[in-house]
Amino acid sequence: MTLETQFKIKSNPLYIKYLHENSHWYKTLNRNPELFDLFVEELKTNYKLRPSDKLNKALSTFEMVSAIISSLNS
Repeated sequence: MTLETQFKIKSNPLYIKYLHENSHWYKTLNRNPELFDLFVEELKTNYKLRPSDKLNKALSTFEMVSAIISSLNS
């Protein structure tokens, strides 16, 4: 694994956690460090860190709060 890739991984605790949970990425990044962007995309997808995931979470929270408020008004 290149030093640049190692520095990127060590700078973010989520990268380290994801590597521990999905150890096949060690081999993949060792053999082909250019796949780091794919690694980050998979991490964001699995941990639901994409902007669309955050928007969906905010919308569901808003719906829950409005349901609670409407039930309190009844």
